[in-house]
Amino acid sequence: MATATQGAASAPGMPQLDFSTFGNQIFWLLVTLVVIYMILSRVALPRIGAVLAERQGTITNDIAAAENLRAKAVEAEAAYNKALADARVEANRIIAETKAEIQADLDKAIAKADAQIAAKTAEGEKAIAEIRESALENVTAVAKDTAKEIVIAMGGNADARSVNAAVTARMKG
Repeated sequence: MATATQGAASAPGMPQLDFSTFGNQIFWLLVTLVVIYMILSRVALPRIGAVLAERQGTITNDIAAAENLRAKAVEAEAAYNKALADARVEANRIIAETKAEIQADLDKAIAKADAQIAAKTAEGEKAIAEIRESALENVTAVAKDTAKEIVIAMGGNADARSVNAAVTARMKG
């Protein structure tokens, strides 16, 4: 036995590659694989499956919630666009009404101003006519006095009747 032990101890190489122990190694390999399979199938794989199922459920729920929120966002956008369009229509209506009111007020003010201008123009024309009339009378009186004074200054005799006739004839044309 001492020679077998010495031969094994002196044999070079790895003990796993010794053909004399292959039966033993295969037995323990099978036992180890069965134990690992049992541990994985009874403990680890159910936990991993539960985690994967939970993740899948969470992902599915999140996707459904995202779709729901997207639908709500689309509805909110449609409601916003409708409200915006309604507000624009209302604003345009208010603008049109305000423009019409302003135009009516402006037309009234223009008509009132035109009437006042026409009245002031008539008064001005009347005043101008009165000024012309009085100026014409004043010019006639001054012309008569001046003609009389010129005739007297020239050494002539000027009676009022002949001076009036001469000035009136000259003023007529």
